[in-house]
Amino acid sequence: MAPVTAAAGKGKDTPANPRGIPFAPFVDKVEDYVSGREEVEGTLKSFQEMISKYQFMQANTEQRAEGLRAKIPDIQKTLDTVRFLKTRKPDSDALETTFELNDTLYAKALVPPTDEVYLWLGANVMLAYPMQEAESLLESKHAAAQQSLRNCEEDLDFLREQITTLEVATARVYNWDVAQRRKEKPDHDSTTGTHKAATPNG
Repeated sequence: MAPVTAAAGKGKDTPANPRGIPFAPFVDKVEDYVSGREEVEGTLKSFQEMISKYQFMQANTEQRAEGLRAKIPDIQKTLDTVRFLKTRKPDSDALETTFELNDTLYAKALVPPTDEVYLWLGANVMLAYPMQEAESLLESKHAAAQQSLRNCEEDLDFLREQITTLEVATARVYNWDVAQRRKEKPDHDSTTGTHKAATPNG
């Protein structure tokens, strides 16, 4: 029997997508995976375990993609603000704006012309950046987030394909097992019939 669990592992020779997610085994001939009916149950169990792993990766990737979809507009909004502030001249009047204190509370503020901005970096860390540096940093973060989202979407398509491949493989092995049982049944019936034919009238 071929090693049906190989595609779910992380061996060096296991084919995988660019992010290292392995391909599911494609079952063309069931005989390549099972040499007899006694191996069907283990093969089907192995396929089901791989489907569960792919579904787990799919759920995590969907969650990551959802976070990126929420994050990218925020980065773009911050980048637009930095670009706007960068265009203001030193003798410009102070700009009146509102800023968010929490989800439901906003406050007004006057923003004079400035040559630096403060950016949140996460983990309660905020740093001051010159305008040009801030713009470059936000552009790189925006590009990286967009690329990560594209990767997530590609991985989701890939994972759906692997799950479908394994579902088809499961159906093929199951149907092969049913066919084998039907082939064995006539032999059993004919043997039983022979015994019955030998017993009438003693």
